[in-house]
Amino acid sequence: MSNEQQRTELHRTIWNIADGLRGAVGGWEFKAYVLGTLFYRFISENLNDYINRLQQEAGVEGFDYADMDDEEAAPAKAQNHQHGIRQGCRG
Repeated sequence: MSNEQQRTELHRTIWNIADGLRGAVGGWEFKAYVLGTLFYRFISENLNDYINRLQQEAGVEGFDYADMDDEEAAPAKAQNHQHGIRQGCRG
């Protein structure tokens, strides 16, 4: 099987899987859902990187925001709201 045939078969297989996943939802609705999910992931990863960079610049070694559970993150979140969300922002 040539590369072009493999690519065509892969495309057909992925398309069939996507059709099976979306079920009765229209293509445009499904696209909006997937794009929204991808955007949320993009924002989450960038926020994680930003927080990690701030902690690293502050001298905190081995910090990873993604490893924190909700109970650990809650006090820092409350402190930021108390002092203003823009604290630490560079603008």
